[in-house]
Amino acid sequence: MLPLDDARSHVLGRVAPARPRPVALADAAGLVLADAVVANETVPPFDNTAMDGFAVVAADTDGAPVTLQVIGTVAAGAAATTVMASGQAMRIMTGAPMPPGADAVVMVERTIYDEGAGSVVVEIEVPTGNHVRGAGEDIKPGHELYPAGTQLTAGHLGVLASVGVRAVDVIPRPVVGVVSTGDELVDDGSRLAPGQIRDSNRRTLLTLLEESGFTAVDLGLARDDEAEIEKVFRDGADRCDAVLSSGGVSMGAFDYVKVVLDRIGDMRWMQIAIKPAKPFAFGLIGDVPVFGLPGNPVSSMVSYELFARPALRLMAGMRHPQPPTLRAISADPLGRHDDGKIHFLRVEGGPDETGRWTVHKLGGQGSHQLTSMAQATALAVVPDGVDIGAGDEVGIIPLGTLGT
Repeated sequence: MLPLDDARSHVLGRVAPARPRPVALADAAGLVLADAVVANETVPPFDNTAMDGFAVVAADTDGAPVTLQVIGTVAAGAAATTVMASGQAMRIMTGAPMPPGADAVVMVERTIYDEGAGSVVVEIEVPTGNHVRGAGEDIKPGHELYPAGTQLTAGHLGVLASVGVRAVDVIPRPVVGVVSTGDELVDDGSRLAPGQIRDSNRRTLLTLLEESGFTAVDLGLARDDEAEIEKVFRDGADRCDAVLSSGGVSMGAFDYVKVVLDRIGDMRWMQIAIKPAKPFAFGLIGDVPVFGLPGNPVSSMVSYELFARPALRLMAGMRHPQPPTLRAISADPLGRHDDGKIHFLRVEGGPDETGRWTVHKLGGQGSHQLTSMAQATALAVVPDGVDIGAGDEVGIIPLGTLGT
């Protein structure tokens, strides 16, 4: 059997980030920058107030309370053109530009405004710069905002919008086709005939891809027929950046997937030292990666987490494609027998207020038992020959959004 690290290295060594392309800022969330972004504007673009209140000359507030003459109002979005002198103040709204001559703001709660007299009583002394947001305080022209390799979040996009960026060069998210194979599979809602089962893998994998931030394409269900299987895989390679299939990667007599992919692709068929998901295939049709996942539902999901998702993250330009492994406390003994494999056990739990995880082993650990996988929040990583008792530490790979 092939060690897990060797299998993973083989897969990651044969994929690369896609070619960059410009994308509108509105469509860039979750994508990875191909080039650094440098600011060409100042943020804030002018000195402005952080509070509703009165713009003043700070020195005029010495010995407060003091009474100042109010000579006007500056609203947000207006230009401040009136020059203030000592002894004067101007009403000012949050975000409005500081009037020339003013160097501080007194919040409205610490003033008494007499509109009829055109004056304001300032109750406190304030220092120069009080509640003033200086021009360029956040960003100056020429400042590198984000380096290449940054995965863009809402905060990043807000900053880029604040300096007038309308489009960015990014690594596009992979478009990934999903196909299930096998005569035993049914997906039309009809009554099951003897020997038939419903196709759950395709729905699971399509959803996993979308949750992972990739674009999923349903390539349908292929029967155990060489011509049909070849047509589906060629179609997938033409339309997509990668293809995931489930089923047909073991050593069965009717595994036509192997026959077809060996003919049209450059494949490696592996028996990996893990449980579940021991059978796995990976290769290329032209330059399109093909991931052959096992047919058992849990094995298919574990293969996706260990091999397909990291490779697709690498194709999307992400800096850390591998799933994170955290340390947790196991509330239950994680018994296993020595078999030369790393076991990935379904567990449920989460972090406490300190961020430390505690997990419980779920029942139903068979590779066909999808209900426990749906309940799992992590996979516990149990190496061969390691005895993990209740209260011991164990490595875990968080699943779903927890593992993003």
